[in-house]
Amino acid sequence: MILVTGTVTASADTFAEMLRVSTEHVHRSRKEPGCISHHVSIDADDPLTLHFTERWESVEALKTHFRVPESRAMWKRVQELAAHPGAMH
Repeated sequence: MILVTGTVTASADTFAEMLRVSTEHVHRSRKEPGCISHHVSIDADDPLTLHFTERWESVEALKTHFRVPESRAMWKRVQELAAHPGAMH
């Protein structure tokens, strides 16, 4: 199993759109082959920060996920909305 975590911080005026885009991405990703779980949550200490937690069956499944055009488009859009770009681990 592969675990991916990430965070990204919005500004007050971009948060609603960032959450919408992120939630849409999570729901789509859950249907992909090899996805065990995929979640986004709001940070309790900083409500403008989103946390992502993903579990994938294999490196191959994760690589396939990253090649999906909608996944790349989502990350690009989130970066456009971000006050701080965040990171994935």
